[in-house]
Amino acid sequence: MTGGLVTGRAAIVTGAAQGIGLAIARLLVEHGAKVALVDLDGDRAKEAADGLGGTVLPLACDVTDEHAVETVVRQTVEEFGSLDIHVNNAGITRDASLRKMSLGDFEAVVGVHLKGTWLGVRAASAVMRDAGGGSIVNMSSLSGKSGNPGQTNYSAAKAGIVGVTKAAAKELAHKNVRVNAVQPGLIRTPMTEAMPPDVFAEREAGVPMKRAGEPAEVAGAVLFLASDLSSYMTGAVLEVGGGRLM
Repeated sequence: MTGGLVTGRAAIVTGAAQGIGLAIARLLVEHGAKVALVDLDGDRAKEAADGLGGTVLPLACDVTDEHAVETVVRQTVEEFGSLDIHVNNAGITRDASLRKMSLGDFEAVVGVHLKGTWLGVRAASAVMRDAGGGSIVNMSSLSGKSGNPGQTNYSAAKAGIVGVTKAAAKELAHKNVRVNAVQPGLIRTPMTEAMPPDVFAEREAGVPMKRAGEPAEVAGAVLFLASDLSSYMTGAVLEVGGGRLM
């Protein structure tokens, strides 16, 4: 363990089998948290958990399934005794132009990102309200701030997450439950690796810092929001994008 900003706290991270979610889970473990690694693919969640050490609990969950989300929250509390941190990170992409995007692809992306985040906020906050506090971190995106061509579904969902974050923060502040969001920019993940190299290079060139970010750099912002270092912050949206769109 390299630090102790969240020592002894219990956390859930969705979409935690790879990419940004795995980096978040790893950093929380390094800082003393007990972490439920949640992913649609339970086998991959177990593989990821086996590689982390610490106190981890791999769980399979479809974040668009109300019962499944509530079950994960219940299992985490039963296993760890509390739920102090909840990170809604699970996401997918189904990119296409507005003209070519199917209704199914629109609904799938909005379902995972926006509905999934709302379900996570609702289930986690129900526990945290009764416990007297907690931190919820929702993963938005700079795509939700500016909009990206070919991502009307993704941009809409990520913008919606900001709205959910701010509304929930106002509802829950008096219960000492904080709700904040992170907006990553261009980050090196399996999702962005699927982009055509020329498109990736063009977007990277548009970042003032002239490089893509790493998952660990997003995880640092999440750790900050999860810890007492941000104890007087709620409804905030932190951009982790190398200065893009500032």
